[in-house]
Amino acid sequence: MKPSDLESNTYMMNIIEATSKAQIEDAYAIRRDVFVNEQGVSLDEEMDEHDDSATHLVGYLEDEAVAASRLRFVDKYGKFERISVLSSKRGKSFGKQMIEAMETITRNRGYHYAKLNAQVQALGFYQSLGYEVVSDEFLDAGIPHVTMTKALA
Repeated sequence: MKPSDLESNTYMMNIIEATSKAQIEDAYAIRRDVFVNEQGVSLDEEMDEHDDSATHLVGYLEDEAVAASRLRFVDKYGKFERISVLSSKRGKSFGKQMIEAMETITRNRGYHYAKLNAQVQALGFYQSLGYEVVSDEFLDAGIPHVTMTKALA
């Protein structure tokens, strides 16, 4: 971490594609903390049939897992899911770094579009990263969401 990182409140995570059982468990632990414990989503809804085939990403700050996401490829899209940052680590650009990593992987696998279902309370965050709303509002796990897409350069 550089002094300028402290000044800008930006820290760089080491984001990896989780391949080991321990790394995947790190991703699941963050999701349980954010979605199940913090937001009240049932564990049955949070952990679903797509987990076994999806690409899981984990962001580490030093040796601590602080962010996670899930990436699937559906139709012409990289579908960004389960994007989560521990509550104690928010406001440090970790969510943005996770999205950028997912966009890079999506482009590297030959896809030109990203899609995600955003919680309405996070709409401004995703719009600031170039995502556009393409659906009406709907409930997912009892939380208002909208579908957003972005063409990847």
